[in-house]
Amino acid sequence: MGAFEYRQAEDIRDAFAAHCVEYLFLGKSGAILLGFPDTTQDADLFVRKDPANGIAIVAALRELGFAINDLQAADIERGKDFIQLKNGPFDLDLIFAPDGIERFEDAWSRRIDIEGFPVCHLDDIIASKEATGRQKDRESLPRLKSFREFWRRRN
Repeated sequence: MGAFEYRQAEDIRDAFAAHCVEYLFLGKSGAILLGFPDTTQDADLFVRKDPANGIAIVAALRELGFAINDLQAADIERGKDFIQLKNGPFDLDLIFAPDGIERFEDAWSRRIDIEGFPVCHLDDIIASKEATGRQKDRESLPRLKSFREFWRRRN
C-alpha cells in the first residue's frame, strides 16, 4: 500500500460518523491531521472499547470496503487491544489500549477537532510514541516534539 492520504481520513470520518463510532485519530496519522509534515503508511485509530461501539466499527469498516471476517469482527466487538487491518482500501490499525494513554475518556476530553476529525491531543500522541519503545517511534519523537513547540505557538 502507498502512503495514507487525506481522502482516506475523510472516508473514515464520514463512515464512522454515519455509524456513530467513538474514535480518535492517533499516531502519525493524527499528527499529520494537526499539520505535522510527514507521511505514514496507515491510519491509527484509538477506539472506545465497548461492544456497541465495536458493532458500529465493524459496520463502518465493511461500508468502507474492508473484508472483515467473523474472527476479526469478534475481536473488534470485544475490543482486542490491537487489530491491524490490511484487507481493505488502505491499511488501518485499531487500537483499543494504546501505550501511554490510560483511558479513552481522558484522551477524548483533550481531543482536538480539525475539520470534523477527532484527533488525539499532540501530547497524547507523543506520550503514546514514547511508551511503545519501538525504534521507529524513538526516531520520530524529536521531530514530533519540535512540531509540538511550533504547534503550541501557532495555536
